[in-house]
Amino acid sequence: METLGLGLFFEDATVGRQFKTIGRTITEADIINFVTCTGMTEVLFVNYEFQEEESVLKGRVVPGALVYCFMEGLLVQCSMQHTGFAFLEMEYKVHGPTVAGDTLHCEVEVLEARRSKSRPHTGIVKTRNRVLNQRGELVLEYTPTRMVHARTDGTH
Repeated sequence: METLGLGLFFEDATVGRQFKTIGRTITEADIINFVTCTGMTEVLFVNYEFQEEESVLKGRVVPGALVYCFMEGLLVQCSMQHTGFAFLEMEYKVHGPTVAGDTLHCEVEVLEARRSKSRPHTGIVKTRNRVLNQRGELVLEYTPTRMVHARTDGTH
């Protein structure tokens, strides 16, 4: 019987493949929970007076780390469940601010895919992950390299 909800295997990650996640709206509660849990209680995230009177950014600012974490959560749900093996490295760039109430989604393109030399039942996959808000503005971009399970060892 087929199992639904499994992620993409190495063989599914062909160079040039593109897909996007569903959207996720970031709330004030998300921000408070995240900064409290991580200890990122910077005034930019927790002080309304500072935000209104001193910050050049208007609205309840979202930490870039939270944006990244939420996108990884959406990607686990749609492409890595049961097939993700290891997160190896990434490049990361914040392009613009995210504020409470923004709805974000991630657009993914496979840049590189090769069979792992040390673990033949896995592959190494690098993607470009572009995070866009509800206005289509690029707010964050990162290029993770991951080890993912393969269906076979590549000899068949």
